[in-house]
Amino acid sequence: MTASLDRPASDYRGTEEVTIMMEGDGAPLCQAPFGHALAHEMRVARELLEELAGVLVSDERFVADYLDQLQAFDLIAQHVDESAALLERVAAGQPLPDALGQVRLNVMQARLRAALD
Repeated sequence: MTASLDRPASDYRGTEEVTIMMEGDGAPLCQAPFGHALAHEMRVARELLEELAGVLVSDERFVADYLDQLQAFDLIAQHVDESAALLERVAAGQPLPDALGQVRLNVMQARLRAALD
């Protein structure tokens, strides 16, 4: 199954809501309950990542050797959490431009806005 936009990307400008459709049955991909379930799975992945990070930071030597790299765990967790929150907002029916405006990671928000242009 391949995800596709129900209209060409060039049609999505301004404040229109984007609905991603699945080929075949035409069911919306990002609407409840699937969007909420997918957001939940993303949060489960974030929790697993945080658990792994917790195990790694319990080793003082490992932390001393890899402190900079360990900070990537936090950044990944933030990205996953923001992605899940965005997906939930869109699944709940919030217009995509409004939902994007609530993304707290500026770099992520800018990349996603650029993808709509």
